[in-house]
Amino acid sequence: MKILVVDDENKITRLLSVALTRNNHQVKTASSGEQALGLLDKEDFDLIISDLKMPGIDGLNLLKRVKEQQPETEFIIMTAFGTIENAVEAMKYGAFEYVVKPFSVDEIKLLIAKINEKLNLKTDIRFHKEAENERQGHLVGDSPTIRKTRELIDKVAPTEATVLILGESGTGKELVARAVHQKSPRKDNMFVPVHCAAITETLFEAELFGYEKGAFTGADRSKKGRFEIADKGTLFLDEIGDIPLSIQVKLLRAVQEKTIVRVGGISPIETDVRIVAATNRNLEKMVNEGSFREDLYYRFAVFPIETPPLRDHKQDIPVLVDNYCRKHNIKNKIGKDVFIMLQDYNWPGNVRELENIIERAKILSGDEQITPEYILLPKINEKTSFEPASLNIDQVEKELLIKALEESNGNKTKAAKILGITRRMIYSKIQKYGLEV
Repeated sequence: MKILVVDDENKITRLLSVALTRNNHQVKTASSGEQALGLLDKEDFDLIISDLKMPGIDGLNLLKRVKEQQPETEFIIMTAFGTIENAVEAMKYGAFEYVVKPFSVDEIKLLIAKINEKLNLKTDIRFHKEAENERQGHLVGDSPTIRKTRELIDKVAPTEATVLILGESGTGKELVARAVHQKSPRKDNMFVPVHCAAITETLFEAELFGYEKGAFTGADRSKKGRFEIADKGTLFLDEIGDIPLSIQVKLLRAVQEKTIVRVGGISPIETDVRIVAATNRNLEKMVNEGSFREDLYYRFAVFPIETPPLRDHKQDIPVLVDNYCRKHNIKNKIGKDVFIMLQDYNWPGNVRELENIIERAKILSGDEQITPEYILLPKINEKTSFEPASLNIDQVEKELLIKALEESNGNKTKAAKILGITRRMIYSKIQKYGLEV
């Protein structure tokens, strides 16, 4: 890691330079804010450790200048004047942490280790984002329904309109959301998904809006929420029908005013976020029942896009299977009779179910050709005929949930894996349908 230490006390810069160099970091020093800016004009640093009180350009002004020019550079403030006001001010402008003199070198090393973890995570996210851009930027298939969906994405993506994606579970709503992001002017910034059903009501506000240090027990440092993380990018709110009423009014205010207030904070923070939301529930019905705010519904439903169920575009199954084989590095040959089986099935779990079945077939077949004996279709298809005109999404979801719980003998973790959802979502859906397990 490249580190710049800035302090008008020579003993501090010398101490940190020697200690951090021994830890295999590349360290340079500056005795003033002006000298630090001169070095920053010539090269980039991963981290700046700066004193707060210095003649001329002090640490706080140096922090502001650095964040304007190199926002990715991390910053640690040092000071002998450990006031809460200075700490809040430094964190407000993007400091990673605030340490009070005298401090131990080990304390600095621990902070650097945390920053290193953060940088590695950013690198991983960027790598996966680049690797997925091609696949996530378009929908697989060439049926009329998929072509229509792609046309709607192409029309709305360049705008700033809020998008509401409607469709059954497993139809690829997040894929549509990512496609909207990838085709938008915001594509080079973060796409931040929030799976609303997986967050408990007590944590919802902190997850969305962040919190200040000391806001509650365990809040040992300030933390950005999803709105701040998604700044200049896209915030994807999946399963918005599960957002608690108590949070809906705060979410509405954040969307309308484009500002948020962290838990435990008092100062509004401006955010530039595009909202894409998704649900498999009937929001209009929820509005009538009083479980979803009407004003929030109309804020979300500016541009609705429906993701088609797989039974309405079965002609895309061969190309979907080919896509999943590439994704999971499946090189097994797939017999023609397998595709006949797949075409005859009604796919209540949609494209997510198809992907799970192909991945499971690969595991079962080993290196052999994938034949019908390795395609394990649920018995639910033999008992129930799902006609498009009479299909009830909630009924299908409930039956799939019951089937998964039966197959797993009530083990919620295994049931979640069968359905391709999280364990928290299993609990949410069990409660939603009033099931006793």
